[in-house]
Amino acid sequence: MASTPGILTDWPWTPLGSFKYVVLAPWVIHSTYSFMFGEEGTDLFYILVFPLLLWRMLHNQIWISLSRYQTAKGTGTIIDKGLEFEQVDRERDWDDQIIFNGMLFYIGRFLARCVLPRAQTDLPIWRGDGLVMTMLLHAGPVEYLYYWLHRALHHHFLYSRYHSHHHSSIVTEPITSVAHPFAEHITYFMLFAIPMVATLLIGTASITSYFVYITYIDFMNNLGHCNFEFIPNWIFSLFPPLKYLIYTPSYHSLHHTQFRTNYSLFMPIYDYTYGTMDKSSDTLHESSLRKEESPDVVHLTHLTTTKSIYRLPLAFASLASNPHTSTWYLWLLWPVTLGSMMLTRIFGRSFVIERQRFDKQRLQTWIIPKYSLQYMLSRQNEAINRAIEDAILEAEKKDVKVISLGLFNQGEGLNSYGGIYVQRNPRLKIKVVDGSSLAVAVILNSIPKGATQVLLTGNLTKVAYALAFSLCQRDIQVVTLQLDEYLKLTKSVNATEGKVVHDRSYAQKIWLVGDGSSEKEQLSAPHGTIFVPFSQFPPKKLRKDCYYHCTPAMKIPKSLENVYSCENWLPRRVMSAWRIAGIVHALEGWNDHECGYAMSDIDKVWQATLRHGFLPLIPTTTT
Repeated sequence: MASTPGILTDWPWTPLGSFKYVVLAPWVIHSTYSFMFGEEGTDLFYILVFPLLLWRMLHNQIWISLSRYQTAKGTGTIIDKGLEFEQVDRERDWDDQIIFNGMLFYIGRFLARCVLPRAQTDLPIWRGDGLVMTMLLHAGPVEYLYYWLHRALHHHFLYSRYHSHHHSSIVTEPITSVAHPFAEHITYFMLFAIPMVATLLIGTASITSYFVYITYIDFMNNLGHCNFEFIPNWIFSLFPPLKYLIYTPSYHSLHHTQFRTNYSLFMPIYDYTYGTMDKSSDTLHESSLRKEESPDVVHLTHLTTTKSIYRLPLAFASLASNPHTSTWYLWLLWPVTLGSMMLTRIFGRSFVIERQRFDKQRLQTWIIPKYSLQYMLSRQNEAINRAIEDAILEAEKKDVKVISLGLFNQGEGLNSYGGIYVQRNPRLKIKVVDGSSLAVAVILNSIPKGATQVLLTGNLTKVAYALAFSLCQRDIQVVTLQLDEYLKLTKSVNATEGKVVHDRSYAQKIWLVGDGSSEKEQLSAPHGTIFVPFSQFPPKKLRKDCYYHCTPAMKIPKSLENVYSCENWLPRRVMSAWRIAGIVHALEGWNDHECGYAMSDIDKVWQATLRHGFLPLIPTTTT
């Protein structure tokens, strides 16, 4: 939103929310009907408008994904600052301008057929002279008029009411290019329509010239708003005049940081002509190309459900920036989902999905392209372990200090909680962290003060055994529902009589639940029970009369930069304990692994975590 919003700031269909696409429905339905049943008088352009809109959405999404992937790698970064949720929310409606353009194409086609001869409005597929004329009209009138319009938009009156909305994003990404108020988009379309209307009036327009020109505008818009430089210097050395005809991401990035330079649309020639070219443009271009960054800490996670690919930071920004919830329209993308599942079977290597910075530590998240379901199949163990080990060895080559294992990448049956990788590679310099100590600390500090008894149910993992031991040390009685669990815990924690008990009365009001706890057990809990999960995945919430804590997690400090996506089901700016553990391990410079069956000092880890600014997610309450 601009600092002082002017008239026509909001899009007309904003109140419709996610149903805004219905404004195109009448034309889309009619054009589809005309195509299917061969209605007389239907021209090819009318039929192809809708496919053009779909292509534009796909084209923009490809740029978004590529840009975020490259930015996550940290190669060629221009501005070393991060995105934040505020910017993601501000730019989430990037498709509004595509809807708007689609409406204008449909309306424009109707008006043209009313005033022009039929032969002139039935556009041919190809005309070479029309394509050349379109490019010339863009390089001349469009670029020239845009330059002066852009300078006008930087006048205080217009800037405060409109253009400041766009400049709220200092660190740009492709969708920033279309983050403008509605009134600005009206003026931009009027400019870009000059070549299309002119070629239509003189009879040289074609479907190809329209489609190529619109794709060119999208391509250059996205290119100029990437926060990484990739256009090599040798191109401009080979053909020096090219620097007047094409801008680079670093060239336009200076406009977003300096505000009063580099106003040109796509061709810097007008900045050179009128003396508004930033003198540091060439220097920034060269320095950005040389930037390489290796992480200090890597968090290694994996895909969860089949639709989790759409919630990655590289995919749909609006979904990635919110906790995972059921989204019905993702079922419409089942061909893409199926294709992605097939690709995961072919390509098993990890890849980077996001990058952060905290207290001089460079953080990255890598993902194993395997789904949770695959981790439950024993026949997949060898392939998964190979992928995890390859990721650890790759991180070792990059001089990464710590790698933390998230979700099912650590498990007793899979890899002995990550211990097998250290056993196989005894000379590892990188420290492997499973985060169990911090997970236990978070759970212990989530239990209400004054509690004297808790029920522990679910699969007995490393975290479960450590919890039982710590609770017994605090004189809190641990109750189990299953006899075999009681026997295992009693033997493991070496508890005195009465510290661990077997009781099926279901009377306890604090339940520590892990994977494997049944729905029947949860339904048997008394009214007002507090469910505290100790598992990586949250339990299914079956009771409205009970309280559910989230999986072990903490709020992150404000100084942790470039956090613009949610970690699975966790709220914004909240990280899982397993992920935070790796960060703290690196910050403290601890030289031992925390994996296998080894546990770090729980109190030591907890105090170090608090000291670095991480805060408990759920405040301690009294029973």
